[in-house]
Amino acid sequence: MHDESLEAAVQTDAVSETFGRIDHEIIQLFAMVGEGLAGATHALLAGDREAARVLAASDQLIDTLYREVDALAQHRLAERTTGPKELRELVVVLRMLPELERSGDLAEHIARRAIRGLGAELSPRARGLVEQMGEIACEMWRKTADAYAERSLDFASQVEELDDELDELHMLLTAEIASGSMHLPVAIEGALVARFYERLGDHAVNLSRRISGLVSRTS
Repeated sequence: MHDESLEAAVQTDAVSETFGRIDHEIIQLFAMVGEGLAGATHALLAGDREAARVLAASDQLIDTLYREVDALAQHRLAERTTGPKELRELVVVLRMLPELERSGDLAEHIARRAIRGLGAELSPRARGLVEQMGEIACEMWRKTADAYAERSLDFASQVEELDDELDELHMLLTAEIASGSMHLPVAIEGALVARFYERLGDHAVNLSRRISGLVSRTS
């Protein structure tokens, strides 16, 4: 009996260690995406091509961490000792990871437009709208990261409200692009950038909903 109790304690410690590592690395992924988004927006508007190159290259770090967390979760999922609560958490993590990885790609896409000097070619109104979209998208990512770290339901409605603001700005920027105030190649790239921010907002909403579902089922 003593040996069985010891084995159970060892298994519990192993589970706790694995989930602690997964949590730490998921939070790190949130931070990397958020920092990449903020940095890419600044580089785009400031015309800082060197910073944009560094940011674009850093997406490889996100991809590497994504694969590490995915392998950890998949390995733990295959363990027969995984309980119902842990199983739910692992499923949510595995569904969140692609959203985080794609969001890192979107931040990289914005950084690559900064490398090309797109920000200087946008109209003043378009630049102002891009700045606002960047600020709101960053705030959405901060709140979603906090929701995961704190396992809190309080942030979900705030993220949804911010997404409505982001969608409104997306429409305004699309209208500015369609007005003919910029050359066609610039307008095309500007429309893509607007779409990147809009998609980043959608990913933040999807993640916050998954986190809310996880918290509701485990509370």
